[in-house]
Amino acid sequence: MSRRRRAMRFAGARLPDVLPVASGMVEGKSLASSCSGLAILAFAALTGLIGCSGGAKSSSPEASSKPASSESAGAEASASDTPAADDAPVVLGDLITPFDTPATLAEAEEGVEWEESPVIDTLELLREQKKSEPAQVSVEDALAMKNDSDEANKKILSALSVLAPEDGSGVNYAAVLNRTIQQDVSSLNPLLASSVAEAEVAGMLAFGMFTFDWNFNPCASADTVASWQTSKDRMLDKVVLRDDLTWSDGKPITAYDVEFSYKLIMTSQVPVLAQRQGTDQLAMVKAYDDHTLIYFHKKPLAINVWNLNFYVVPKHLYEKSFAEDPTLRNSPYHVKLEKKPISGGPYEIESRQRGSEVLLKRRESYYTHDGKPVREKPYFAKIRHRVIEDTNTQLLALKASDVDEALLGAEQWLTQTDSDDFYKVNTKARGAEWTFFYIGWNLKSPLFEDLRVRQAMAYAMNYDEMVNDLCYGLYPQCWGIYHPDAWMFPKDPAPLYKQDLDKAEDLLDEAGWADSDYDGVRDKEINGEIVPFEFTLMVSNKPDRIAICNLFRECLDSIGIRCNIASLEAAVFQERVQDKNFVAEYSGWGAGADPYTNKNIFGTGEGRNYGSYSNPEVDRLFDEGEVEFDREKRAEIYGKIHKLIFADQPYLFLHTRSSFYGFNKRLRGYRFSPRGPFSYGPGLGSVWVPADN
Repeated sequence: MSRRRRAMRFAGARLPDVLPVASGMVEGKSLASSCSGLAILAFAALTGLIGCSGGAKSSSPEASSKPASSESAGAEASASDTPAADDAPVVLGDLITPFDTPATLAEAEEGVEWEESPVIDTLELLREQKKSEPAQVSVEDALAMKNDSDEANKKILSALSVLAPEDGSGVNYAAVLNRTIQQDVSSLNPLLASSVAEAEVAGMLAFGMFTFDWNFNPCASADTVASWQTSKDRMLDKVVLRDDLTWSDGKPITAYDVEFSYKLIMTSQVPVLAQRQGTDQLAMVKAYDDHTLIYFHKKPLAINVWNLNFYVVPKHLYEKSFAEDPTLRNSPYHVKLEKKPISGGPYEIESRQRGSEVLLKRRESYYTHDGKPVREKPYFAKIRHRVIEDTNTQLLALKASDVDEALLGAEQWLTQTDSDDFYKVNTKARGAEWTFFYIGWNLKSPLFEDLRVRQAMAYAMNYDEMVNDLCYGLYPQCWGIYHPDAWMFPKDPAPLYKQDLDKAEDLLDEAGWADSDYDGVRDKEINGEIVPFEFTLMVSNKPDRIAICNLFRECLDSIGIRCNIASLEAAVFQERVQDKNFVAEYSGWGAGADPYTNKNIFGTGEGRNYGSYSNPEVDRLFDEGEVEFDREKRAEIYGKIHKLIFADQPYLFLHTRSSFYGFNKRLRGYRFSPRGPFSYGPGLGSVWVPADN
């Protein structure tokens, strides 16, 4: 089709405004997660939000190995995870394949050659790292600077990332940290966490044993684990818990809690599907005494280290109640636990106002035992999570000192945080983050099942306008599922798409989409009916995302495709995506700590493969990557996966996004990673306030 004809069509086509969609409203047949872990992120990005450890030194979304997305991190059931009928008896661990578990520890260890695995205090690890990173300016000078260049950013971070003294001198332990979360928390039970917000809170409350550092190196947390050994054949892991661990109700935390939690996660009628990713690859978890655990693996996989990581709940509270109410939330007993959950982490619930805030307080029984200090005291007396969905309202709260940190959009970074008014009480800093945004297609829809159509979508987008105007030159165009800085990014990536409307039209013509009735909209005969090429693109109700969707709508209109924009509240958006109740959706993913986590997003039939993408070669390569231990060979495998997915275009890859944050000037100790300033160990646990603030 000629450019002249395209221009005529654009002039005569209807350009609908953003269509706000009410909660629960479904558009015909067509009309949808998070931190293990990292998108904006849209599903928290998330990932089966698997637990962290590190106590006060990390929180669960941060220490999750799964990818996080910005709206959620939920997972949905695969065929093997289909819950039993409501009236069927609830059987603990019924999803576990029968396994001949050794009866005694001696039998389990017979003939095993053990190798030591790392048990690390990630805050101490960061202290060692900081010794080789001297501050470029003083704290006073850093607080007086404006972050208006790469050099200024480096100086500010070098000074304000200073850590608290090891002896705690000069720390304001009475300080309250005020944070923001972009949607309300529906549950305080860590097993039920299915959004970034829930993971943020659960990470402070939950007990965990594993984490990873800012370079994604996995380790056991020295706060909770005494020793960790892995068998030479990679089929077993043995973990010995510390003997000074207690729940907030005073009961000891034991290995039996871990075994029970594994079995609870692997119970079909318990709706903890986000927790089941990876956990379902374990053959068994067995407690041999109060402190000793053996994890039995099904296969010797390179990813086994990540499969150890899941949330743990108190056996004594749930072992009798789960069968009566496997939802873990509906019975009066579970409602009571929801209101006052028992904590295994560094904080416990003080109060909760639905739709407004969740207030946590430091748990003395976490860092002391028998009246003596056994772990470092968490730096904040309280942590308040304020529910603020609107990004502009978040920035206003930051400027008013109502919150201490906030993620900034590109426009906010450039034009709304450069005044003396902002710098009076705040500063800002940025760092690399392996987050990307995309438009996801439902490949079950007849509109997008043809690769040529998806390629046409990619050629239609005006990337230059998106990057330079809407993203203010701060967010580069996305190159696929892995970030160019990542070790698994291919050495020979395919070229980026550039707008080519003629090419887009040619592809649509080849796919049989033509304007047969000359009404300005392409159409095609499907199952005996003429179907116009018109669809709804869902997006969460954030102005910057809506602007990009509107740009795409205009691009499509110029080639004869009508795209309606539906802006939804985050919770409604999340539900529809997870239910696959969409034709197209705009969201994003953060980075998992290991590239295998993308299998859950792009593997055939996997839990967060919301668009129903399937490529047998991609599936084969994901399986191959799981059994390859050599990092260079793994990089080659995942690089091939990256290129295949980019070629198949199940997503229209839009842009990446680095971390841009505003911080109250009283905060110290923050550091950026590929998952932002908090999503790793020690993460939030290294942030503190000096005593003179």
